Amino acid sequence: MANHKSAEKRARQTERRTAVNTARRSRVRGSVKKVEEAIASGDKKAAQDALRAAQPEIQRGATKRIVTKNAASRRVSRLSARIKAMA
Repeated sequence: MANHKSAEKRARQTERRTAVNTARRSRVRGSVKKVEEAIASGDKKAAQDALRAAQPEIQRGATKRIVTKNAASRRVSRLSARIKAMA
Protein backbone atom coordinates (compact mmCIF):
# COMPACT_ATOMS: atom_id res chain seq x y z
CA MET A 1 0.00 0.00 0.00
CA ALA A 2 1.20 3.50 -0.80
CA ASN A 3 2.56 5.46 2.17
CA HIS A 4 3.41 8.79 0.51
CA LYS A 5 1.26 11.29 -1.29
CA SER A 6 3.27 10.83 -4.50
CA ALA A 7 3.01 7.05 -4.23
CA GLU A 8 -0.76 7.30 -3.79
CA LYS A 9 -0.98 9.47 -6.91
CA ARG A 10 1.18 7.01 -8.82
CA ALA A 11 -1.13 4.17 -7.74
CA ARG A 12 -4.17 6.10 -9.03
CA GLN A 13 -2.44 6.81 -12.34
CA THR A 14 -1.44 3.18 -12.72
CA GLU A 15 -5.01 2.09 -12.08
CA ARG A 16 -6.31 4.41 -14.81
CA ARG A 17 -3.64 3.41 -17.31
CA THR A 18 -4.29 -0.28 -16.62
CA ALA A 19 -7.98 0.19 -17.41
CA VAL A 20 -7.20 2.03 -20.65
CA ASN A 21 -4.61 -0.54 -21.74
CA THR A 22 -6.99 -3.41 -20.95
CA ALA A 23 -9.67 -1.84 -23.13
CA ARG A 24 -7.19 -1.27 -25.97
CA ARG A 25 -5.86 -4.83 -25.76
CA SER A 26 -9.44 -6.10 -25.83
CA ARG A 27 -10.24 -4.05 -28.95
CA VAL A 28 -7.16 -5.39 -30.72
CA ARG A 29 -8.01 -8.98 -29.81
CA GLY A 30 -11.64 -8.52 -30.81
CA SER A 31 -10.75 -7.12 -34.21
CA VAL A 32 -8.31 -9.98 -34.85
CA LYS A 33 -10.98 -12.47 -33.78
CA LYS A 34 -13.42 -11.02 -36.33
CA VAL A 35 -10.84 -11.54 -39.08
CA GLU A 36 -10.20 -15.11 -37.88
CA GLU A 37 -13.93 -15.88 -37.92
CA ALA A 38 -14.32 -14.45 -41.42
CA ILE A 39 -11.40 -16.59 -42.62
CA ALA A 40 -12.90 -19.67 -40.97
CA SER A 41 -16.26 -19.03 -42.63
CA GLY A 42 -14.53 -18.98 -46.03
CA ASP A 43 -15.87 -15.58 -47.09
CA LYS A 44 -12.91 -13.82 -48.67
CA LYS A 45 -14.69 -10.47 -49.11
CA ALA A 46 -15.79 -10.39 -45.46
CA ALA A 47 -12.30 -11.37 -44.36
CA GLN A 48 -10.77 -8.54 -46.41
CA ASP A 49 -13.23 -6.04 -44.94
CA ALA A 50 -12.55 -7.30 -41.42
CA LEU A 51 -8.78 -7.01 -41.95
CA ARG A 52 -9.20 -3.50 -43.34
CA ALA A 53 -11.00 -2.58 -40.10
CA ALA A 54 -8.58 -4.51 -37.86
CA GLN A 55 -5.32 -3.20 -39.30
CA PRO A 56 -5.61 0.34 -37.84
CA GLU A 57 -6.57 -1.13 -34.45
CA ILE A 58 -3.52 -3.41 -34.47
CA GLN A 59 -1.18 -0.61 -35.55
CA ARG A 60 -2.66 1.73 -32.95
CA GLY A 61 -1.96 -0.96 -30.37
CA ALA A 62 1.65 -0.91 -31.51
CA THR A 63 1.96 2.86 -31.20
CA LYS A 64 0.41 2.71 -27.72
CA ARG A 65 2.80 -0.11 -26.73
CA ILE A 66 0.04 -2.69 -26.20
CA VAL A 67 1.95 -4.98 -28.57
CA THR A 68 5.40 -4.44 -29.99
CA LYS A 69 5.78 -2.92 -33.43
CA ASN A 70 7.15 -6.13 -34.92
CA ALA A 71 4.41 -8.27 -33.37
CA ALA A 72 1.75 -5.99 -34.83
CA SER A 73 3.34 -6.10 -38.28
CA ARG A 74 3.71 -9.86 -38.07
CA ARG A 75 0.07 -10.31 -37.09
CA VAL A 76 -1.19 -8.16 -39.97
CA SER A 77 1.15 -9.90 -42.39
CA ARG A 78 0.06 -13.39 -41.37
CA LEU A 79 -3.63 -12.52 -41.49
CA SER A 80 -3.29 -10.97 -44.95
CA ALA A 81 -1.32 -14.00 -46.18
CA ARG A 82 -4.07 -16.30 -44.94
CA ILE A 83 -6.69 -14.20 -46.70
CA LYS A 84 -4.64 -14.16 -49.89
CA ALA A 85 -4.35 -17.97 -49.77
CA MET A 86 -8.15 -18.36 -49.65
CA ALA A 87 -9.75 -19.85 -52.75
